[in-house]
Amino acid sequence: MSNGIFSVPVPVNEPVLSYAPGSPEKAELKKALAEMNGSVMDIPMFIGGKEVRSGTKIPLSPPHDHQHVIGHYYRGDASHVKSAIDAALQAKAAWAALPWEQRASVFLKAADLISGPYRARLNAATMLAQSKNVYQAEIDAVAELADFWRFNVYYMEGIYRQQPDVSPKTIWNRLEYRPLEGFIFALSPFNFTSICANLSSAPAMMGNTVVWKPADSQIYSAQVLMEVFREAGVPDGVINLVFVDGPEAGEVIFNHPDFAGLHFTGSTGVFQHLWKTIGNNISRYRSYPRVVGETGGKDFIFAHPSADVEALAVAISRGSFEYQGQKCSASSRAYIPRSIYVDVMSRVLADLKTMKMGSPLDFRNFINAVIDERSFDKIASYIDRAKASPDSEVIAGGNYDKSKGYFIEPTIVKTNNPKSLTMCEEIFGPVLTVYEYEDDKWEETIGLLDQTSPYALTGALFAQDRYAIHRGSQLLEHSAGNFYINDKPTGAVVGQQPFGGARGSGTNDKAGSYLNLIRWASPRTIKENFVPAKDYRYPFLAEE
Repeated sequence: MSNGIFSVPVPVNEPVLSYAPGSPEKAELKKALAEMNGSVMDIPMFIGGKEVRSGTKIPLSPPHDHQHVIGHYYRGDASHVKSAIDAALQAKAAWAALPWEQRASVFLKAADLISGPYRARLNAATMLAQSKNVYQAEIDAVAELADFWRFNVYYMEGIYRQQPDVSPKTIWNRLEYRPLEGFIFALSPFNFTSICANLSSAPAMMGNTVVWKPADSQIYSAQVLMEVFREAGVPDGVINLVFVDGPEAGEVIFNHPDFAGLHFTGSTGVFQHLWKTIGNNISRYRSYPRVVGETGGKDFIFAHPSADVEALAVAISRGSFEYQGQKCSASSRAYIPRSIYVDVMSRVLADLKTMKMGSPLDFRNFINAVIDERSFDKIASYIDRAKASPDSEVIAGGNYDKSKGYFIEPTIVKTNNPKSLTMCEEIFGPVLTVYEYEDDKWEETIGLLDQTSPYALTGALFAQDRYAIHRGSQLLEHSAGNFYINDKPTGAVVGQQPFGGARGSGTNDKAGSYLNLIRWASPRTIKENFVPAKDYRYPFLAEE
């Protein structure tokens, strides 16, 4: 149903299916998992609509079963990046000239494909390659991605409808929203299939063409996304997929005069390095590139003494340990007042005892593997340092094993030092550090929270006292781009909570809103005069 202003119907969020025992979606997904886990996918690059294979073939394995091969991809080099840029530039004119509703139709069809015939396949790919349980895969690879495409179409038309308010008699003023001049580089992470697709498709929706490099551990599901793009009708050369080492890709891309923008999700360190590189090369470019990034976080849960204990405990369990803490938004530090600390933590520890860990192929497992050996080793080192620290104590979990898969127990560290290592540094794994504070020092502790981390991505405040909610929200104004009151700091929904943070967490351009899309457009003001002046003289020049 139209809202009376836009011709595009107001979208609704894609329902998240339950996958309950006996449900048709569970049967279909189980079949897809068996087929994909039992075969080896051949994964080429896609450049200018062509499948491209190099001489370097690399195996892909599930993080929860790292000896089992489910696919091979072909590692590219600088020549493939150059070819992808050429293909993007060659496709640019025709794609940019296509009426907006034709571009919209492509992505609306893609949304229907993944919420229909591709649902099981895309979920299965995400479960296998990124070790997500069925619910985490469903809300990511299907629901959120379908929402990105449907809501972005709606926001796109809204942008195009923003026109000058005044056109005097004989003059027509208007705005034209052009794509950027050049190509966009999309650099995507492993942890969300939806983010990977949105990084490449949001600029494309606005008429840009894209070179897309996914994280190696997301290549398997990226292949399925390319199948969707092709069936949906994305023209050749609009989105080009390359598998190249980051520095090798960057050497070509960031020295190219037609580089027009970076759409990035990943670590703060990498983003800052890329920004510096772009700045150093600024005189090379045809225009000033748009730089859009969502980076790290050290996300928090702060509890006021009036907090609802039961709700707080569930938020800690879910917010910290769903998808093994590998969400940019996952809570990794909690501040709990002494008066409710024992009650809250007894509930959290009881929850942890019921969380089963293992392969996502077993739907009873809540916890699965972390993404790869490098991540496993990093997280394990933080746990070991916490065990050895005089100001910290591991009160839950703390064990890990990578003999079959990269499994790390949900781990809780209690510290008496609010500036301890695991309270300050991003770990990106199933490790939560808790700090117990004196009830009457809650405002002072909030100030400490605000100064502890360079990040400002997500955070949650739990309180029943309305004055405390108001005061806490004021004090934490710049601490989180996505701020939650009496809810966990994860699970932002497109169209409801546009996502992004500031400080060291990124440019806060809010994926899933018009704020992100407008970054991929370059407005042109057009003034058309229907009755132009025919004499240079103004009336004041006339004689008395």
